[in-house]
Amino acid sequence: MRTAVDSSVLLLILRRQEGWEYWRDGLSRAADDGMLLVCPVVFSECSLGFTTAAEAMKRFDVLRIVYDAILPESAWLAGQTFLRYRKGNGPREYMLPDFLIAAHASGQADRLAALDRGYLRSYFPDLKRLESGR
Repeated sequence: MRTAVDSSVLLLILRRQEGWEYWRDGLSRAADDGMLLVCPVVFSECSLGFTTAAEAMKRFDVLRIVYDAILPESAWLAGQTFLRYRKGNGPREYMLPDFLIAAHASGQADRLAALDRGYLRSYFPDLKRLESGR
């Protein structure tokens, strides 16, 4: 089972914010069942605190997370979802990173580890989520 990891979860772990242990343990169990993936958007959002890309990759390796490029079909899904958002009077004029992350998970993973801020249920209702295990 492939699990895509959202920035919300990865930053929680990297910053050791409240609840980070639950997510670390949940991702560890998920890694036992299959690959953990981050797309380029998540990598860029979560690598800000590292001095090099290699340093970030080493930290992600410790968590057993691998970098996974966004395929054209997933990018297309993100664009179509953003179009639906705009037609529904969504206020943002430019692509939302969350749509790219969720589309990557929809097309290239079996589920997404994320703190749902509402957009998942609204725009990706069929996307399975990994719960923290709390």
